[in-house]
Amino acid sequence: MRPLTEDEMRTMFQKLSTYIGKNIQHLLQNKTEAHAFRLLKDRVYYVSESLLKAAPNLPADTVLSLGTCMGKFTKGKKFKLHITSLDVLNRYALYKVWVKPSSEMSFLYGNNIPKSGLGRITDGVPQYGGVIVLSMSDVPLGFGVAAQSTEVCKDLEPTGNVVLHQGDIGEYLRNEDDVF
Repeated sequence: MRPLTEDEMRTMFQKLSTYIGKNIQHLLQNKTEAHAFRLLKDRVYYVSESLLKAAPNLPADTVLSLGTCMGKFTKGKKFKLHITSLDVLNRYALYKVWVKPSSEMSFLYGNNIPKSGLGRITDGVPQYGGVIVLSMSDVPLGFGVAAQSTEVCKDLEPTGNVVLHQGDIGEYLRNEDDVF
C-alpha cells in the first residue's frame, strides 16, 4: 500500500470534483480524524490516520483492502469510481436527484432516469454535472451524470433522460460473480 503519485492524485481529484466540487478538502481535513488516500493493486482507498498507523503491523501480502474503496485506475490510467464510495460522495455532494418509487428499480437495474421518474432535483445542476441519486426517503441509490441542466429539465418531454447512469447499489448483485 503506497501513497498516490501526483498524477494519480490529480486524476482522482478531477473525477471526484465532478460530484463534490471544492468539498474535496473536507475529505482530507475530516472533523473527527484526518484521512488519506492510499493505492493497493490499482484501487484507491480512503483511510483514516489511526488505521494507517495500525496497517504496518499486518503482513503486506495478506492485506486485501483497507478503509473505503473509492475506485480504481484502469489500464489506461483513468479513474473509475466504485459504488463503495457512495456514502462519502453523498456526504459532500453538490447536486442531488430524487427519483420516484416507480423508477427506483429501473435505476437499480442500470437504466438512465427519464423525466417521468424524476421526483426532485437540486437547483443549478449543470449539464454533465455529477449527481447523487436518492430515493424519495433520502436513501442513496447511486450516482450519475446530469444529461440536462435543471432549467432544461423543466421543459423536457417525459421520456427524455435527466440522469445518465454511472453506478448504483444494484451492482453488488449484478456483479457478484466478478472477483476483485
